[in-house]
Amino acid sequence: MKNILKYTLITTIFVGGVACTNLDEKLPGAYTKTFVPSNPGFGVPTNVNTAQPLDGLQAAFNGLLSGTATNGGFFAVQEGGTDEAVITQKGGDWYDGGLYIKIHQHQFSATTWAINDTWNQAYNGIFQCNTLLASITDPLKIAQLRFLRAYYYWRLMDVFGNIKIVKTAGVDAPQGTRLAAYSFIESELLAAIPDLPDGKQAYGRVSKSGAHALLSRLYLNAKVYTGTQQYQKAIDEADAVLNLTPFGATTQGTVYDLDASYASVFAPDNINPKEMIFAVPFDQITGGGATWPHMTLHYPSQLTYQLSAQPWNGFSTLEDFYNSYDANDKRRAANFITGPQYYPDGVTPVLDIAYDKADPDGAPLNFTPHINMLYPNASRQAGARFGKFSIKTYQLTNADNDYPILRLAEVMLNKAEALFMLNGYTDPNGLALVKKITDRAGAPMPSPMNATTLLAERGREMFIESIRRTDMIRFGAYFGTWWENPGDPDPANHGLMAIPTEQIQAALGTANPLTQNPGY
Repeated sequence: MKNILKYTLITTIFVGGVACTNLDEKLPGAYTKTFVPSNPGFGVPTNVNTAQPLDGLQAAFNGLLSGTATNGGFFAVQEGGTDEAVITQKGGDWYDGGLYIKIHQHQFSATTWAINDTWNQAYNGIFQCNTLLASITDPLKIAQLRFLRAYYYWRLMDVFGNIKIVKTAGVDAPQGTRLAAYSFIESELLAAIPDLPDGKQAYGRVSKSGAHALLSRLYLNAKVYTGTQQYQKAIDEADAVLNLTPFGATTQGTVYDLDASYASVFAPDNINPKEMIFAVPFDQITGGGATWPHMTLHYPSQLTYQLSAQPWNGFSTLEDFYNSYDANDKRRAANFITGPQYYPDGVTPVLDIAYDKADPDGAPLNFTPHINMLYPNASRQAGARFGKFSIKTYQLTNADNDYPILRLAEVMLNKAEALFMLNGYTDPNGLALVKKITDRAGAPMPSPMNATTLLAERGREMFIESIRRTDMIRFGAYFGTWWENPGDPDPANHGLMAIPTEQIQAALGTANPLTQNPGY
């Protein structure tokens, strides 16, 4: 059929190689009644959008549309290979030479996966920032660009460590250390703060709070990045956000606060929620790049949501991660799609016409948290699917859901963790911050509070927000074992990804060659 090539090209982004086999099943399209299934985005068919500032900075900020919320680039690096996301081999589907199996089991190499996309996407954004900085004199615009460039460099520093700090468009630079990159990011953010606006940010831009929030993240991970802890600085930067206005007030547009509904923060019409500090403003028409329904849903799920194109049946979550949520935790229902799937009449089951003969559910599509195996014959319908960025009626391939880069809940958890590191896990101020988050979710407090339960709570709250790999490395959990992952074979070196082979080869013979990270 005519769509096979399109799907192949899209899935290739994830690995830069040969795409999975896509059966491209022919699905009927007859709808009778309408209903509202459990996914909270369903029933919001209209495109909700708002204008970003006409400040001439769009080329730089648009770089975030690529790789942030799809199965290629930074999102794939930060979520694949963790305990909360997996792509299983479903017979001939999603095998691709065993690449996804290797990702899950930490068999990384310099030519595997989306690492080259991650590198290119960040440096393309940096190039746009540098190009604009060369001609702009407005202090506010300069501050916005210095923040954004620092964020792109944070991605590179977090993933690759030893990178080039390029400050002028078209002018190469020598490869530096992770410590040098850390110091540059810190100095850029501190320099930007005085000229950034106060209060809540303009849509698609940042205010002072964005720089403080990113500094809080930077300092929380300082021991990983530099060997020296900076917990008090992480607390101070978090407080700069929490104390910007009286924390707990509810006037939207003037303060930050937790939204009353967790699910609404990630919905298709989530324009500038109260807790959003810096977001990528995705839009199905003007800002494409978020492909949640297609990354995760089964092919015939097109019928349930009346999607414009067939999904790819890729990502799901691990059963243990799904089960880490309390049964009453509202985030479990918001974050995952599980159970039998129906036509829009709410009665007729959606069928997988190529179902596994060994599947006890047979042809009716049923997303089960249990996954029978990683490979070679994982059930086509196994695994709870991503529902956090909820799916609306008549969803196009590109979603409307804005994607949080920085939000208040992370800042609260950052401060709580730093307090625990300094004062122990009984620190009352840290416990109070975590309790605000669990109270909104209707979930119990982690008990006892310790490193294991705090990491689990961060996972439940920050699910698929491209921070899990970073968090797991900081807690020492990234190199451990979980379902179908026997443990990282090289924990001494796999805290960093390999410098992409393509980049090393491109730099050969230049004045500034690239050296591979140890262990690759």
